[in-house]
Amino acid sequence: MSNKKVVLAFSGGLDTSVCVKYLQSKHNMDVITATIDCGQEDDFDEIRKKSKNLGAIRHVNIDAKKEFVERYVNRSIKANGLYQGKYPLATALARPLIADKIMKVATQENAIAVAHGCTGKGNDQVRFDIAMSSIDPGIKIIAPIRELNLTRDLEMKYAKKNNIPLNEEIKEYSTDANVWGRAIEAGILEDPWAEPPEEIFMLVKNKNIPAEYLELEFENGIPIGVDNRKMSLTDVITYLNIKAGKHGIGVIDHIEDRVVGIKTREVYEAPAAHTIIVAHKDLEQLVLTKHELRFKQIVDDQWSWMVYSGLWFDPLREDLDRFIDATQNRVTGKVKMKLQNGSLKVVGRKSKNSLYRHTLATYASDSIFDQNLAKGFIELWGMETVIANRLSKNSPTKSKGEMKE
Repeated sequence: MSNKKVVLAFSGGLDTSVCVKYLQSKHNMDVITATIDCGQEDDFDEIRKKSKNLGAIRHVNIDAKKEFVERYVNRSIKANGLYQGKYPLATALARPLIADKIMKVATQENAIAVAHGCTGKGNDQVRFDIAMSSIDPGIKIIAPIRELNLTRDLEMKYAKKNNIPLNEEIKEYSTDANVWGRAIEAGILEDPWAEPPEEIFMLVKNKNIPAEYLELEFENGIPIGVDNRKMSLTDVITYLNIKAGKHGIGVIDHIEDRVVGIKTREVYEAPAAHTIIVAHKDLEQLVLTKHELRFKQIVDDQWSWMVYSGLWFDPLREDLDRFIDATQNRVTGKVKMKLQNGSLKVVGRKSKNSLYRHTLATYASDSIFDQNLAKGFIELWGMETVIANRLSKNSPTKSKGEMKE
């Protein structure tokens, strides 16, 4: 090999395995593989062995689970991070972190380039390229799958030709996972009419068991405990993935608009993410004013769109975070939820910062709300609407038959 080194973001899957061989044969480069652990629970020893067998000169494994949760997932919780109101951004959130770690390895190894296994059809190429270029605008980025315009079947042919081992899951589906969720693509899922088979899911298993309740406690917008037990955010997520997942909660199956302009059928499983965001939004409804809520919805949507679209390093994302952080100072309290057969319902909430007042809302005799004030309010509130309708009804209109020649 040459002295030219490239650092490849390596998962050990089909795409990145093909990339190793391509970078060696076509670019004549020494390949350093790097795997970033964001909670995907892979066999990292096996990944290391695969890297060695493929001829990489070095493999680096970085445990980034804690950083992923504390610097990325927590921000998404505060922002109710959902792309198109459904996808909790699991893969999208991990990409800027992975890019940052890959760039650090490239600096340490004095590499002249970085590489990833993204296709030209996906969102991840956008996320990686922009993140890496934002960190170092002069870095060379190589994307072999995109460069070769490879499809999945062509990749498998390339793998067989180059003695790259394939497992059964690689042959049928493409998966990506981290502590915040799991994405499944390809195979039968490319038919938007086909129901996803149960065997593709690892976290969500509807066992048709009796209903359960859970209490999720928040402090400044972040979960700090479940079921009256204080936990780290990582432990909360792990706990909820199990508890909510066994009730069949957390499958997202929708038609998604990718950054590159195509619609795709996407299937995700994210029991903890779904549960936490539902609870967080409900608690916000209790403690924030209607004006804050209306504007924050706009901010949350923009934040989610930016993260999905690979713009984590854009200054606007940081600006939005400052507003979001300011709103979370009062998002402290508990949310009670009921889990049953795929159904997740908020059934109670409480907070020291609650804007709900029983003496105003109650219909009982202890109400302090003066109903007589409502009449004047209604007259003022609807004044322009009433006047506009009065003018419309009094406007002279002529039928077609009355028109003069």
